Amino acid sequence: METHGIMGGVNNVLEWITRLVLLNILWIFFSLLGFIVLGFFPATVAMFAVVRRWALGEMDISITEVFWRSYKKEFIKSNILGAVIVMAGTVLVIDYYFLQQASLQIQNLLSVPFLIISILFICVLFYIFPMYVHYDLKIAQVFKNSFFIMIMRPFSTIMIFVSSVGLAILLSFGPPLLLVCSGNIFALVMTKPAINAFNAISKKREMVMTKNLNEKDLINE
Repeated sequence: METHGIMGGVNNVLEWITRLVLLNILWIFFSLLGFIVLGFFPATVAMFAVVRRWALGEMDISITEVFWRSYKKEFIKSNILGAVIVMAGTVLVIDYYFLQQASLQIQNLLSVPFLIISILFICVLFYIFPMYVHYDLKIAQVFKNSFFIMIMRPFSTIMIFVSSVGLAILLSFGPPLLLVCSGNIFALVMTKPAINAFNAISKKREMVMTKNLNEKDLINE
């Protein structure tokens, strides 16, 4: 039976809370199932696959079914993606400790470039998982396209960055909330702006292609 007014609003809120809690529990459980090392990235990809379906308006999906199907299908490929991310992050961490031990002159010379590269790396990460689940691409293409979209859609990138930082600060004040509000919330914050960015770039590309075809037809005439 449908509910309206205040009770309808309360019902919708409770449904969303239930969805988010279930998704976060699945993410944590399947990360642990793969002993974190092998489970974290497949579980994260599966979580983004569910959130992508929500962002596309598919609210009645079976969360468990979509999550499990994606987890199994993307287990190996997502771990390869994760290995690349971890290696890149490790290089940045090593560079950071190198700078800490370096002379003041070297720190002054390299600190700003290091900070810029680190911020770019973090911003690219915002698009990697939404890109991975939205398109069927090779790992190298996921990174390349994520980088270009991060550059081409600065407003979306800034919005995701600010929202993610704000959420991280809020969650730091309530650690118990991490059980129900952690990966799922960040996935929501990243996915919708990312998909909007993908669609905007696709439309722009289609407009350019149409324009070029029209110009070509005029020349042939």
